[in-house]
Amino acid sequence: MHELGLIINIIKQIEKYMKENNLKKVDTLVLQVGKLSEVYPKYLMDVYPFAIEDTLLKDTLLVIEETAGIGKCKSCDFIYNLVENNNECPVCGNKQFTIISGKEFLIKEIHAY
Repeated sequence: MHELGLIINIIKQIEKYMKENNLKKVDTLVLQVGKLSEVYPKYLMDVYPFAIEDTLLKDTLLVIEETAGIGKCKSCDFIYNLVENNNECPVCGNKQFTIISGKEFLIKEIHAY
């Protein structure tokens, strides 16, 4: 489970940002996690309370927004949800695609003051 390491790195980034911008508190942290990113939102949520325990983010709410795994068929150019269609184009049945979105793992928003 590499999610703990990811959360710890994010906390360090946000604490640095808080110090540089003279912020006292972060109310909410919003992460964007793609369905194809190999990061599991459930594991992030599980380790988050332990990771923030003795940090500047100790009372911060974590919100995770999942983005769909969207691909473009290399045969017919149809854009579709890869996960829902088992990586197969619903129009022509081709299994070759280009990923458009779904590999994201980023800090989307920091609600701070």
